Amino acid sequence: MDQVLERRSPETTETIEATLNYVADNGEKIFTQAFEPGRPDLRTASGTLDPHRVVIRNGRLHAGEFALDREGFRFVRHETKVSDFYDENEVRRVYYPEMEALVKAESGATRVVVFDHTLRTADDALRAERKIREAVLRVHNDYTEWSAPQRVRDLLPEEADALLSRRFAVVQVWRPIRHPVESLPLAICDARSVSPDNFIISERRYPNRVGQTYAISYNPAHTWYWFPRMRREEAIVFKVYDSLKDGRARWTAHTAFDDPTSPENARSRESIEIRTLAFF
Repeated sequence: MDQVLERRSPETTETIEATLNYVADNGEKIFTQAFEPGRPDLRTASGTLDPHRVVIRNGRLHAGEFALDREGFRFVRHETKVSDFYDENEVRRVYYPEMEALVKAESGATRVVVFDHTLRTADDALRAERKIREAVLRVHNDYTEWSAPQRVRDLLPEEADALLSRRFAVVQVWRPIRHPVESLPLAICDARSVSPDNFIISERRYPNRVGQTYAISYNPAHTWYWFPRMRREEAIVFKVYDSLKDGRARWTAHTAFDDPTSPENARSRESIEIRTLAFF
């Protein structure tokens, strides 16, 4: 299989096999203690990883077929005018409005509030220098039934009651920020293949508050996709919460993973994920 991967372009490879780190549902209380960006040595966490070899489909070959309310994600070509993603002011001034417009267009929301972004890299030196975070090599969903509405209350307290009385979603956007992704790409799971039985509440403990995410337990029914060699002008738009319970996608399990098609001297992945509240 390795020889075949070497001869074929990853962008035309139909499927690969890779190991994804699930979390064992063994009754253990799961938490992550938030730490200073660039200092993963300060991380404390619980939970038992449960790695499984899975088939991951090439989403590039099906890019036009995905729908935010069905699979839970969309792969889009989207140019950005940001010149330096490491410039915090430029990201907020230029990228936040770009993402507000993109999420509105992709979700149909009438109002979008960008409330956070995270830069990540697998390069230890760059992570320490820039004070940014590492890639997350664990299958997860970023918000829970409790923590998504709570985020609205935290961020928009005066409007929260009115906003929570109608549909809202948490929509995120992930993209590379410099060169094409050659290592630790993002794998994303078809929302229709994930059962609520696979969700395990995981606390995220900050100095001033406690949040929740879902860790994900293994299910052989999960259908995984990745988009090989993603470039700066490409992005994945995906939902990590939707308040409607009418059968549409509500959550999207995802994770970084070790890519068997990565070249020997692969450059470290550098990416940004942005988080938005979408109101309808």
